[in-house]
Amino acid sequence: MSRTNFDTLLQAGCHFGHLKRKWNPAMAPYIFMERGGIHIIDLNKTVVKIDEAAEALKQIAKSGKKILFVATKKQAKQILAEKATSVNMPYVIERWPGGMLTNFPTIRKAVKKMATIDKLTSDGTYSNLSKREMLQVTRQRAKLEKNLGSIADLTRLPAALFIVDVLKENIAVREANRLGIPVFGIVDTNSDPSNIDFVIPANDDATDSVGTILDAVCGAIAEGLEERKAEKLDQEAAVEDAPKNSRRRSSKARMGKADEEAINASKAAAFMKDEEEEA
Repeated sequence: MSRTNFDTLLQAGCHFGHLKRKWNPAMAPYIFMERGGIHIIDLNKTVVKIDEAAEALKQIAKSGKKILFVATKKQAKQILAEKATSVNMPYVIERWPGGMLTNFPTIRKAVKKMATIDKLTSDGTYSNLSKREMLQVTRQRAKLEKNLGSIADLTRLPAALFIVDVLKENIAVREANRLGIPVFGIVDTNSDPSNIDFVIPANDDATDSVGTILDAVCGAIAEGLEERKAEKLDQEAAVEDAPKNSRRRSSKARMGKADEEAINASKAAAFMKDEEEEA
């Protein structure tokens, strides 16, 4: 069953592309028609592509890996932050830090610096600083929180990137391509889909359009996380039941041995009785 449908996407305005003069010819397979100088995206293909992307993201989430969501444009920032937080995934909604993937250890150092500032503030180390020095530390902490706070839990490279507007986030796309990280992207008619592993042709400028696609995608991720949780519980239950089953088997084995000895003893007694009667 599809995670979304034609009517839902149409109502959200996912079919509106860019002006014809701004189009990228590589998007031709996903364009249905032109009306009033604006390209109209084929939503039947969008439905299929959303299902493909959602299924792939579900499997990634089920394997316990992280998916990094990226959207720095004003229309998509807030909605993406809400959806990514709901499935406990990292996201970037401020400026993309150059080298975030290709120079990941340096980014991790900056995140650790933020944690160090918190630790030194809580244990009273900074209490002896002057007001001016304390203000500098506070500003530095606020800047780190703004740019990197949402990826504080990302301890290793993400398994995939989900990007809104691949043209604007071209640096993130190039870094992911260089490292072989799969890219899922909402691609408008002015963008190049050739570097995107899972293309979702849709309007990337409307909040409703982005929100509708994110609903379908995050729903799939939530399903993957639930399945992973259920599998873990089953494994734990199996581990707990294993010693009980082995104890049952050993007790059955002991009982079987005792029964065999009792049968042999009764047979021996019957044989001795027969011999006495014959004598």
